[in-house]
Amino acid sequence: MTPRRILLAFSLLVAISAVSAGRKRDALVGGYKSIKDLNDPYVQDVAKFAVTEHNKEGKDHLELVKIIKGESQVVAGTNYRLTIAANDSHQYEAVVYDKPWQHYRSLTSFTPI
Repeated sequence: MTPRRILLAFSLLVAISAVSAGRKRDALVGGYKSIKDLNDPYVQDVAKFAVTEHNKEGKDHLELVKIIKGESQVVAGTNYRLTIAANDSHQYEAVVYDKPWQHYRSLTSFTPI
């Protein structure tokens, strides 16, 4: 390889590295991503499931008022991390693991914020 080609290849690598370093990423691969439509019926169903399961486990009588924030993470299924408002005037973070093709859904956590 001639010195000119080496310099050209090096310059190209530097340029590609600079572009890659300056590129903003929305989320890490495998990380949580914002749910754009919190009123989506499926997301609403996941939130209602979280409250119902929490009530069964904790013997509470909470009702879902609204979803404040939502994120999802694709794994071997989908994790939903939802910030919800309940009828007791408190907010909670609920994490639900969902595998709709297996008709499986599980409440991973439900914690007050």
